[in-house]
Amino acid sequence: MSDQYRQSGVDIDAGNEAVRRIKSLARATYTPGVVSGVGSFGGLFKLDAGVTDPVLVASADGVGTKLKVAFMAGVHDTIGVDLVNHCVNDILVQGASPLFFLDYLATGRLTPDVAEQIVRGMAAACRENGCALLGGETAEMPGFYRDGEYDVAGFIVGVVSQSRIVDGRDVVAGDVLIALPSSGLHTNGYSLARQIAFERLGLGVDSYVPELGETVGAALLRPHRSYLKVVQPLLAEGGIKGMAHITGGGITENLPRTLPEGRTFSLDRRSWTIPPLFAWLQRAGAIADAEMFRAFNMGVGLILVCAEDRARHALASLTAAGERAWRLGVVE
Repeated sequence: MSDQYRQSGVDIDAGNEAVRRIKSLARATYTPGVVSGVGSFGGLFKLDAGVTDPVLVASADGVGTKLKVAFMAGVHDTIGVDLVNHCVNDILVQGASPLFFLDYLATGRLTPDVAEQIVRGMAAACRENGCALLGGETAEMPGFYRDGEYDVAGFIVGVVSQSRIVDGRDVVAGDVLIALPSSGLHTNGYSLARQIAFERLGLGVDSYVPELGETVGAALLRPHRSYLKVVQPLLAEGGIKGMAHITGGGITENLPRTLPEGRTFSLDRRSWTIPPLFAWLQRAGAIADAEMFRAFNMGVGLILVCAEDRARHALASLTAAGERAWRLGVVE
């Protein structure tokens, strides 16, 4: 039966080997709250976070067509980092710290080496964020995905004290927008970026671009960064009224999500220099500014909203911690 199943495209032995490799990676991320290990039908986690009036915050996301670049380059560990950090940032903007992370990996034909690379990246990012890789699912689906291709999704649960939830409700006109830089495209805009680089320009992942000082693959696969460690000290002090993770839709679509009805914003376009990668894509694709700011983060990965007096303190604290942050604009 197992030989016939393997001939149909599903290799149980390969799946078992992938799980064997994954177990040690997951165990290295375990925090005191973890009760069960990898292999159980469900992951068990004891909520003892030392948080008054705890509220759980959950989110799920994927990596989008950045996966296509990973397939072309044969580089898979950064994808795991992207997935975890994106999810961490999504709950961070509501003031939450991550507790545990789950993943879903689906592929046409399971390759233990590739699965191990993906999960190795996830585990590294989970350790960096103090988050347990509690479990997940690996699905082998022959005929559904092309050979060598896969899809991944991440699911995260974090906690925040109810009195510390950041929801933007107290944002008023005159509040200051503080920007934290992105590390690159992060996980958004890749359908357009791939079209420009690989179809319009005819480049490959190993093509060196002098304007970027690196290959196309290196520029496009730079991992999505986490803002948890740099923002947590500011959250502990209070004073952050709102935060926006700049993902799909760019600043144009994401910043309004943290502002109350009747509030808008203005940006000082002179406050930062658009990173070379975005400038290169815009020139090569002949893309209008408005579309660039909706498709890409344009070098801004996270935006904090603070009152004027707190903004000065936040900027000083971020600078002292070695973070490059700047006054991006104001709420109107």
